[in-house]
Amino acid sequence: MAKAPRAGRVKTRLSPPFSPAEAAELNCAFLRDTIASLQAAASSVPAVPVISYTPAGEEDTFVGIVPDDVPLLLQRGEDFGKRLSFTVDDALAAGFSAVCLIDSDSPTVPTTEYMRAAQLLLSESRCAVLGPSDDGGYYLIGLNAATPELFAGISWSTSTVHEQTRQRAAALSLKVHELRPWFDIDDEAALIRLHDELLCAPTQDRFPAAETRSVLGKLMERVLSTADEKKVL
Repeated sequence: MAKAPRAGRVKTRLSPPFSPAEAAELNCAFLRDTIASLQAAASSVPAVPVISYTPAGEEDTFVGIVPDDVPLLLQRGEDFGKRLSFTVDDALAAGFSAVCLIDSDSPTVPTTEYMRAAQLLLSESRCAVLGPSDDGGYYLIGLNAATPELFAGISWSTSTVHEQTRQRAAALSLKVHELRPWFDIDDEAALIRLHDELLCAPTQDRFPAAETRSVLGKLMERVLSTADEKKVL
């Protein structure tokens, strides 16, 4: 699930410390790394990466970011819940037997979590998969049947999204499998965590996110040099 990566429209909570153009550049790196991780997963499980994007008419903004062999699917619906639900519907209607909706803000999620989600959805007739985020939301929700009720009445962009979704699934008698908790990068605190984990103490327990690491290192160098100049003045 991705917004067209235009300056001033994506990663706005990361500006400052970055300019709108720099925040958009980082968003592009997130997209490239997420796609690379999904393609790696697709080499081991029967899966196809697809970009579900918004708004209409912004297809050209993905050129050079999204590989030519990754399809673009236009999101529809007036609110976020409807866009999620309709994306599931459209993917199932296109012939997929299951769908994982994945955010574009978590470039370091281990590829094995995406593989596990696909395996779970393909092994049961009716279930859901959730990848919880540290902020109370989720970085992935997977379904193998259209379930619009799961997205209705959720308090989006709050710390209760994950729990509300679990409660709704229970009310629908829908079995839920949980992936490893992870984090998305949508504020300065998460940005610092990402910087520390990618550039200060990199580990093998995550997707390496080479594009994000390169762009973030360059941007942080600029931010720090600017801060030093202000101290001198």
